[in-house]
Amino acid sequence: MNTKDKTILVVDDTESNIDMLLAILKDYDVIPSTSGKDAIGVVENENIDLILLDIMMPEMDGYEVCTILKSKKKTSQIPVIFITAKSDEESIEMAYKVGGIDYVTKPFKPRELLARVRTQLQLREMMADLDYLASRDGMTGIYNRRKFFELSIAQIEQSNQIYGVMIDIDNFKEINDTYGHQVGDEILIGITNSISSNLEEDDIFGRLGGEEFAIIAKRESKDRAVELMEHIKEEISKVEVKSEDGVVVKATVSIGVSEKIEGDNADTLLKRADSALYTAKGEGKNRVRLR
Repeated sequence: MNTKDKTILVVDDTESNIDMLLAILKDYDVIPSTSGKDAIGVVENENIDLILLDIMMPEMDGYEVCTILKSKKKTSQIPVIFITAKSDEESIEMAYKVGGIDYVTKPFKPRELLARVRTQLQLREMMADLDYLASRDGMTGIYNRRKFFELSIAQIEQSNQIYGVMIDIDNFKEINDTYGHQVGDEILIGITNSISSNLEEDDIFGRLGGEEFAIIAKRESKDRAVELMEHIKEEISKVEVKSEDGVVVKATVSIGVSEKIEGDNADTLLKRADSALYTAKGEGKNRVRLR
C-alpha cells in the first residue's frame, strides 16, 4: 500500500491536536479541518479514504458529522475513526452507533494511532478489491451482467432521455473456430476498449455474456444516440488482432438502439434494443438499427 496515495481527513477544532496528527501521519496525504461543517464540504469535493473525527466540537459535534456522512450515498462507505478524550462506555457506544468503525483516545499514542489507521485503510482496500471482482467481467474489466442491471435500474428511473443499446459481435463463433480462442479473447478485449473510449462517464456498459454487450446511455436525442453508435461501429472496424500465423483478424458488430418510453424498465428497454439488433443482423450485419 502506497501511503501517499491515501488521503485522510483530520477533523479537530483544536489546532495543537491538528498539528500533532499531521506530524504522526506525515507519510499520508492529510487534509486538516477545524469544524464539522467544513469537513462535510471537504468530503463532498475530495476523494477521502479515511476520516479521523473529533467528538467534542462546537456547533456540530462528531456524532452529528458522522451521522450526516453515513446518510449520503457518496460518503457512507468512508471509514470514520473517532478521536476523543472521552473513554466512558456511553460515549464509545454512541461512536459505534452513529457509524464509527474505531476510536482512539487522547492523548494520542503515535504507534497505536498509526496501527489503527493502517488497519482501516488496508480493510478499505480489500473491500474495494472484492467489490471490483464481484461487479466486473473477468476478461474485459467492464461491468458484469449482475452489476450492469443493478446500475441500470437507477439510471433509467432518474431520466427520460435514456437509450438502451445491445451490441453483438458478428460471426464471432467463426473467428474462434478459425483462429482460436486466444484471438477471440483479444478481439473481445479490443472491442471492449474501443467502446469504452467512446462513452461518457455516466454511461453504463456491461458484458451480458459471450460476445453480447449492453449500454444504458443518456443522450439528448435519438439522432445523437444513433450517431454515437454509428461512430462506435466504425471505430470497432479498425480493431486488429494478429493470429499466430500472422493473419490480421478484424471483426464487425451489429447494434440495436431503443429509446425509453413511459413505463420502461431495464428489461423492456433492452428487449426492444435486442429486437433492433436482430433486425440489423437480418439486414446483413455490421449496421445500427433503432427501434
